[in-house]
Amino acid sequence: MSQQASPRGTFRVIADALKAQIEADPKMVELPTVAEVMDAQDVSRGVVLRAFGTLQKDGVAEPVPGGRWRVIREGQQTDRRPLAERLTDVFVDDRLQVGATFPSASALSERFGVSRPTMTKALEKLEAAGWLSEGGQGKLRIVRALPNREESSSF
Repeated sequence: MSQQASPRGTFRVIADALKAQIEADPKMVELPTVAEVMDAQDVSRGVVLRAFGTLQKDGVAEPVPGGRWRVIREGQQTDRRPLAERLTDVFVDDRLQVGATFPSASALSERFGVSRPTMTKALEKLEAAGWLSEGGQGKLRIVRALPNREESSSF
């Protein structure tokens, strides 16, 4: 679709086409990249980002780290809390006590679907709060204290 053909509302046409694609493919979990949509629709980056923004407003997609966009299916719940705050759930979910070994950054990265550097930053926040001992390459983190609900929401 040429931008010259219909400059106004082009982003809505693209958003509607992406919605139709999402509905047609129930296994679709991620939107095409901005570059892929730009090439396929022959439009600018701004038009594609505006179309993605429309999908976000409609609750169909959301941005994820790395510049990608995730498809949101009806009934699907996404925990939008910061990663460090979501990590405090590990203490309860894994029934950890003071002195216990905290799961590794690699295991947690896989569990939460984030990269290891992202996980390491979140773990450093738990260390700074005094809940975990300092970690490092090959060094296990130990639970130093258990967060309560009020403390865990301070991230």
